[in-house]
Amino acid sequence: MRESLPALVREIRQCRACAEALPHEPRPVLQVAGRARICIVGQAPGTRVHESGIPFTDPSGDRLRDWLGIDAETFYDSDKVAIIPMGFCFPGLDAKGGDLPPRKECAPLWRARLFAALPAMELTLLVGQYAQAWHLGARRQKNLTETVRGWRDYLPAALPMPHPSWRNNSWLKRNPWFETDLLPYLRERVRQLI
Repeated sequence: MRESLPALVREIRQCRACAEALPHEPRPVLQVAGRARICIVGQAPGTRVHESGIPFTDPSGDRLRDWLGIDAETFYDSDKVAIIPMGFCFPGLDAKGGDLPPRKECAPLWRARLFAALPAMELTLLVGQYAQAWHLGARRQKNLTETVRGWRDYLPAALPMPHPSWRNNSWLKRNPWFETDLLPYLRERVRQLI
């Protein structure tokens, strides 16, 4: 019997598994509904998302919505788009002011149960190396660039992507095929699924 998604989400939102390791009170952030056919798997909430409690409420989210070819209303419709980061809570900042990696406690606790409760999922966007490592395992390439370059190998269920952060502007300039080859496919696939 499939686990109740609303009960599971309530349990996740109450999670305190890594509370002692965080520099703040835990605030698990995700967006799910059983009818969603697209899932975005990112890294973990950043400072703005931690404050808002809403996924991708930052410039990265603006760019991601542009990549998908959808507006904010569609993006935040949980019946259409699920957003399930590798770590549900903001992990804090490193010494240089960048986000720390997702907490290691989160994925083993929740991912299998959560994805089992999402029967309609047809496309999972693997945004960044942490999502690709977990979901592709040994199938991923030696680095993010090669994994994303081989995006066709993971279709139809998964699509690896770089993170839409401004920190990846130089990556995007060095890899114009992402914009000319992958994004048109992505936009058309999203249009079909939404």
